[in-house]
Amino acid sequence: MALGVYCFRRLHPAFCTYLATLTRPVSEVSMKPVHGRQHDHRQYLAYPAMPVRQFATKKAKAKGKGQPQARVNINTALVEDIINLEEVDEEMKSVMEALKDNFNKTLNIRTAPGSLDHITVVTADGKLALNHIGQISLKSPQLILVNMASFPECTAAAIKAIRESGMNLNPEVEGTLIRVPIPKVTREHREMLVKLAKQNTNKAKENLRKVRTNAMNKLKKSKDKTSEDTIRLIEKQISQMADATVVELDRHLAAKTKELLG
Repeated sequence: MALGVYCFRRLHPAFCTYLATLTRPVSEVSMKPVHGRQHDHRQYLAYPAMPVRQFATKKAKAKGKGQPQARVNINTALVEDIINLEEVDEEMKSVMEALKDNFNKTLNIRTAPGSLDHITVVTADGKLALNHIGQISLKSPQLILVNMASFPECTAAAIKAIRESGMNLNPEVEGTLIRVPIPKVTREHREMLVKLAKQNTNKAKENLRKVRTNAMNKLKKSKDKTSEDTIRLIEKQISQMADATVVELDRHLAAKTKELLG
């Protein structure tokens, strides 16, 4: 007669359970204490261990919310046939460096000749830096001169570029000589520069998003020949790189704002 049938008919159910556990691995067996009636000795009966799933409470979830996520560090050499992460990182860093360069050259309390150097002028030959087509000099602490004698045909375009540079400059022209009065340092001027700093930072973040989107699009092309887990890890790595760059952009904006407001 089968053991199960025999146990069912002849033996106590608890003893049948004990016999059943003898054929199971130790790791799958748990011990349950039973209080005996005589002498109150504690005995143990073996029961099959059941898998237990731990569910996070609302309190635990709330506690974990907002905590920094585990960072992913992928060996770039292992995924270089899928995407060049070092190249993506360099592109993101270049966005940050461009913003820092913009802050240093164009957003200063005291306008200096060097701050006009890289103003872009639209000419018949394309976009050119102002210092490539004009000679810039400081006439006095309150006046910058731009001599356009070498490219007189670009004078009007240079005036337009200076006026639209966002530096609160109102150039005046005398033939091929552009006079640029330096604005007084007022509270309004400082706040205007801070506003420009925020606009430039937002533009940098847009450029950063483009870098991230381009990287993700390249990654999508490899989905057919790469496992989903690997794709997800690379996507997370790219997102973390972009998030870290945003933090740096905001940090430089905060420092510049403090400098401008004094």
